[in-house]
Amino acid sequence: MALRDSLKVLVVDDMSTSRGILLQALDGLGITHVEYTDDGKKAMQRAREFLPHLILSDLYMPELNGLQLLQHLRHDPTTRKIGFILVTGRSDKTVIDTGRKLGMNNFLAKPFTPGDMKNTIEAVVGRL
Repeated sequence: MALRDSLKVLVVDDMSTSRGILLQALDGLGITHVEYTDDGKKAMQRAREFLPHLILSDLYMPELNGLQLLQHLRHDPTTRKIGFILVTGRSDKTVIDTGRKLGMNNFLAKPFTPGDMKNTIEAVVGRL
């Protein structure tokens, strides 16, 4: 069985259009075990219940932004080892450096192609 058949992904984005693009790209990669939330606070709760292998999170969201979500995930023993990819249109050095210090596994710059997403995910979880 291919990794994509068992991989569980949680998408976190407050904008329905951006969330839809992420969900469509994952579907195009054959990743079907996908759930989503629209803010960081809900994502933290859902991560504890769903226990995804990977979280794709937007940077700017209400309640908890992507970096705050990452910080909370890394401090919780239940979610500490979940792979985390920050998805952002603002991929400046400060954001990326902060993410890395907090334990971010990778980042995906917007706009992205399906190939970009595949390469970014595979760098974290292995070949799909």
